[in-house]
Amino acid sequence: MTRQIKIGTVAVGGGAPIAVQSMTNTDTRDPAATLAQISALAEAGCHIVRCAVPDLEAAHALGTICERSPLPVVADIHFDYKLALESIAAGVQKIRLNPGNIGSDDRVKAVVDAARVRGIPIRIGVNSGSVEREILAKYGSPCPEALVESAMYHVNLLRKFDFEDICVSIKSSSVPYTMRAYQMMHEQTDYPLHLGVTEAGTEYMGTIKSAAGIGGLLALGIGDTIRVSLTDDPVKEIGAAYAILKAVGLNDDGINVVACPTCGRTRIDLIGIAHEVERRTAAIRGKKLKVAVMGCAVNGPGEARDADFGIAGGDGEGLLFRRGEILRKVPQDQLVDELLREIEAYDPQG
Repeated sequence: MTRQIKIGTVAVGGGAPIAVQSMTNTDTRDPAATLAQISALAEAGCHIVRCAVPDLEAAHALGTICERSPLPVVADIHFDYKLALESIAAGVQKIRLNPGNIGSDDRVKAVVDAARVRGIPIRIGVNSGSVEREILAKYGSPCPEALVESAMYHVNLLRKFDFEDICVSIKSSSVPYTMRAYQMMHEQTDYPLHLGVTEAGTEYMGTIKSAAGIGGLLALGIGDTIRVSLTDDPVKEIGAAYAILKAVGLNDDGINVVACPTCGRTRIDLIGIAHEVERRTAAIRGKKLKVAVMGCAVNGPGEARDADFGIAGGDGEGLLFRRGEILRKVPQDQLVDELLREIEAYDPQG
């Protein structure tokens, strides 16, 4: 088990639930726009948010953002240690920076001392583009071994000043490289790991890469907090993150919709019905249910007997069932409405 750190009130590592993160893409120097996006992320279920800090104006704006944010705020720092110090003074709950990139030991110590006084952790964020030249020369490419060596270089800089409140991310745009690097880091240290696939791409491909990389690692028991990186609205990252958590069995709140892939026996618009059920159940919370949408009334209830509720299509009518037992026949155009009535009437306490 990894050691535990705290980002505001959110625990990461040490057996805590997987925390979901995102990053704003607004101009941090515009607190109103940034806070509006943070609120949207919070409403979607985000636990931790990161903001870019390109200059002192952005660092100063963090004071207003941190004061009003519903989520713990992480400052994303590159190269300039003064921005880290200003962000800590502004009230951020975590710093993301690579200490080897901010200059001399006295600068590293200044940031470490400020973080220690405020009781905030530091995330070391290594990716394919940040690996030091000498490490790249040693390995010839940003391979998993190079990523891990770079991460440990930065870790040891913090350890030099007795700082252990550390989280580590080691991201590559290559899913196999990402997975191997995290596996190696998991074997070498007990610091909590922030999972992600960098430069994953647009919503479609980025979600697939993240599901393969993040989901694969989580299924192996590796990872403590995740960020799905999409070239899109950051709110979409939260939906993708929860879908990944649900797929690997780490989040069972809400409705888990399963559906058969259709075949020549299907006599209903199974694809349209499955989408409708998914859409209409997306906002349901507090009911941990598996709901099946099956295309064959002959085999459907049996194949999905482990589902809490389900529907199976026939020719003009279908079946509504619960845990494999048929409740009643329903006209085809009323299947979804009847299914939703059963879900809404379900009492998880009773």
